[in-house]
Amino acid sequence: MPLSFATDPTDAIPLHLLDEDNASKWIAAQDEATQNWAKVNGFTGGLGQVLVCPGPNGIALCAAGYGTEAARARGRFHLAAAANRLPAGAYVLHHDLSTETLENEALGWLLASYRFDRYKSQSAMQAQLLAPEGIEKERITAIANGEALTRTLINTPASDMGPPDLEDAARDLATSFNAQFGVTIGDDLLDQNLPMIHTVGRAANRAPRLIDMRWGDAGPKLTLVGKGVCFDTGGLNLKPGASMGLMKKDMGGSAAVLGLAHMIMAMGLQLQLRILIPAVENSVAGSAFRPGDILTSRKGLTIEINNTDAEGRLVLADALALADEEQPDVIISMATLTGAARVAVGPDLAPYYTDDNHLVAALETAAKTSADPVWRMPFHTPYEAMIEPGIADLDNAPKGGFAGSITAALFLRRFVTDTAKYMHFDIYGWQPSDAPARAKGGVGQGTRALLAALPEALDL
Repeated sequence: MPLSFATDPTDAIPLHLLDEDNASKWIAAQDEATQNWAKVNGFTGGLGQVLVCPGPNGIALCAAGYGTEAARARGRFHLAAAANRLPAGAYVLHHDLSTETLENEALGWLLASYRFDRYKSQSAMQAQLLAPEGIEKERITAIANGEALTRTLINTPASDMGPPDLEDAARDLATSFNAQFGVTIGDDLLDQNLPMIHTVGRAANRAPRLIDMRWGDAGPKLTLVGKGVCFDTGGLNLKPGASMGLMKKDMGGSAAVLGLAHMIMAMGLQLQLRILIPAVENSVAGSAFRPGDILTSRKGLTIEINNTDAEGRLVLADALALADEEQPDVIISMATLTGAARVAVGPDLAPYYTDDNHLVAALETAAKTSADPVWRMPFHTPYEAMIEPGIADLDNAPKGGFAGSITAALFLRRFVTDTAKYMHFDIYGWQPSDAPARAKGGVGQGTRALLAALPEALDL
């Protein structure tokens, strides 16, 4: 079901959002029964606390704790911490938040109601929020449902989210917004000069493919490229079993760009959008590519394969080369590309690379206002020598163990030569444990920040 705000204000329950400084003042202004009830329940305005005050006909009012500034600095979506604890009903929020903060808290409420229930029924969140006055309701709803799409795609196991299923999901999205849709499958990839997508995916029993979607016919040109490795065994450089446990999320980059595309199209932004997704499985079979093989890319660059588990950059390279030929205003790639990025910044930050300071300024501002943290990493050109093996133009897995995320990003940059502005995200795409508005499982990263940055980045 789509995530949405409550629509009927009849009998809506007042919900007072109170930080610790204001909670005592608010309690003192209530009637004696409410004051006693707050005391009995130990309500102090602590972050995530809920106070449900009974009335003659049910619930008279509720309060949600907003904690202290220091407590809020350690997380985000603080109203969502209370949302799942409230009784069933529609709520009207009483608050003193800025518009920016209010919109993030309203978004958090919607995201808290997300459930992944394809395989097991999940109890729905009973509390619904009336859209607070002053927010852009349609925009917040579009963002929430774009994020929900990303989460669902990542959460779905590879048995039901292989390359054909990812194609179906992208096609459904295209149909919903009257976007153009095309796909190149199997050996046709070779005919269309997309050899590395074919090579990485040829060992699987579900054929590799390139998904190509276009929307909009006016405005700046934005191309999003998402890594769609639907499952990654590591290939002949087989991963240990424990390392395969989350590999259903190795298509998280494609899920992220599809979620962002949903947001863009639902909001009707005036731009020309293209989505490219190389969708493959990196499997083990007699036809699998091997360590030591040398591949020739669409760009003409040759790549020595030193580890078949560094396959994501190979499929992205062909897709980026195709995107670059059109010379859009901006190319953005998103991928669950390296473990090195997780070591560097952990699971919560979305590291990104770009040489364009205008994009950086727009994104950094947008990330703060959209509660979507990002972290700039360097395209450190002196490390270029690390990805040059000597017998081919490029090495897909440099030895030494240093700067793994940076060298992967430098590898990708080699395939964007004619487009002035390029940005790459090395995301994790997974929430390791439950947090407000972010249930354990698939999660979008960087997409809300990118959406908020687009007007400045593309001069919309």
